[in-house]
Amino acid sequence: MTVANGKWDTNYEWKVVTLLGIGFGLVGLDRWIIAPLFPTMMADLNLNPGDIGTLAGALGLMWGVFAIFVGRLADSIGHRKILIPALLVFSLMSGLSGMASGLVGLIMIRALMGVAEGAYTPTSFTAVASAAKPERRGILQGAQQCGFALFGLALGPIIATQLLLVVPSWRWVFWIVAVPGFIVAGLLYYVLKEPEETQGAATVGATLTAEQTRSSYIELLKTPNIVLAMLLLFCTMSCVFVLSAMVPVYLEGYIGFSPQQQGLVMSGIGFGGFIGQFGVPGLSDRFGRKPMTVLSFIGATISVWVFFQLGANPLALFLSIFMVSFFSLGVIALITGPIATEAAPLGLVSAAIGIVVGSGEIFGGGVAPYIAGAIANNYGIQNVVWVALVGVAAGIVLSLFLKETAPIKQAE
Repeated sequence: MTVANGKWDTNYEWKVVTLLGIGFGLVGLDRWIIAPLFPTMMADLNLNPGDIGTLAGALGLMWGVFAIFVGRLADSIGHRKILIPALLVFSLMSGLSGMASGLVGLIMIRALMGVAEGAYTPTSFTAVASAAKPERRGILQGAQQCGFALFGLALGPIIATQLLLVVPSWRWVFWIVAVPGFIVAGLLYYVLKEPEETQGAATVGATLTAEQTRSSYIELLKTPNIVLAMLLLFCTMSCVFVLSAMVPVYLEGYIGFSPQQQGLVMSGIGFGGFIGQFGVPGLSDRFGRKPMTVLSFIGATISVWVFFQLGANPLALFLSIFMVSFFSLGVIALITGPIATEAAPLGLVSAAIGIVVGSGEIFGGGVAPYIAGAIANNYGIQNVVWVALVGVAAGIVLSLFLKETAPIKQAE
């Protein structure tokens, strides 16, 4: 709906972007807090360095499967029934991670977290698209997604490693970071509207008609930009998600940093991603989706190579991994936000985002960390660089085939 004077309801727009952005930030925090804690957890739970890849992979696989399934479901039953329960469940699983007694229990808990976070992700992106004015869609979807990097990858390593200095055990950290999710779920209960009640319902086609309901995943897979988005997300996730999981062990076990030094360097992933996730989609509103996608993959490839050429120089490592994340997480926000939204058939926006996010998670967030973990165990942690490099280098080639969909370019 629009307000009485015919202007876009910016009050609702910003409330939704803010709350869903905080929620997605908590998705990142609950997901990635385990990485900076893992070197400390290893002795208590009798784990080896490659197990972090197994844990990241289990969560990523379940995230991917349920993003695909629930994305389509949200188009039919609405957003509230998905988003609020998902927030409650993944927050609970975060707390329960601190109660695990071994690898098997931890895998089960993290897999259940992946189910809830996979449900939250495409539905939240579509809710923002529904609230956002089309000309601001790129920057607002990016603003919502940048909380993932800020909370999970920038503040998360600092929070985790500093809390280790004041709490009795790493187990307490998981419960501390779980609490905000329950609060945000309560606020969303009072603020969030269903798509048919928002001004953007017609724009994103969130309310299905009988004709639209006949659309299926086959129709989505016939859309070239959807298929390319799936492949491109796999490429960039196999870079930034592998590095997010494996670099803490690399910095402490291979470079020889303390937990606090490691946490400060790792925060570069978060701060770079925070700026990239609203900066890259925002720039694409002006310069186009395709040019920013190509540029981001080139920048990520160069930055990954530079990072692994550096020695024990905290500032240089921070700056280089900042740039890796700026480009990698920035293009993730662009792919899963504006590119997927604008390529979706009418009535299938959540389904389109879900299949893009889901496929990227299954392979980039699930399979790639498993591969990286096996490489770390068999060939050394320093060789996980090749998983990241191959991913983003392939993305350069694939991004050349994207069709431009930015509204400013379509109007030319």
